Amino acid sequence: MKLQMILAASLFATTMMTGAALAEDHQVHMLTRGEDGQMMVFEPAYLEIAPGDTVTFLPTEPSHNAESILTMLPEGAEPFKGRINQEITVTFDEEGVYGIKCLPHYGLGMVGLIKVGDGEAPNLGEAAAVRHPGRANQRFHDLFELVEAGTE
Repeated sequence: MKLQMILAASLFATTMMTGAALAEDHQVHMLTRGEDGQMMVFEPAYLEIAPGDTVTFLPTEPSHNAESILTMLPEGAEPFKGRINQEITVTFDEEGVYGIKCLPHYGLGMVGLIKVGDGEAPNLGEAAAVRHPGRANQRFHDLFELVEAGTE
């Protein structure tokens, strides 16, 4: 009986370590000007990742941050808020879409979208219905077209 418990504990530990080893870290750069000349961008602005993956937001250029948009989070997801000019790494566990913004440049359209999991995101309709200031509305419209193209 004792041997069975030890074997079960070993199997559980190995399974947990293997899952953690399979998680990927994605990098998103916070830029004043993107490669395509567009101003105030996250590059890439759209990611599709697996549950448990992390995203590291890199302050490649100064005066930017990355934070979640509270009205664009899946149920159960933890909000996050990075500080200006500081790198932040976030683990995305809940399936769905996550809206991301740079607070100082939100109205200028510095937004991003992360889709976690396969298939249709459970909060897709609610997140797509959120209204944003300035150029952020159009950028999110374009990003949601990418989500819908990927789930067809």
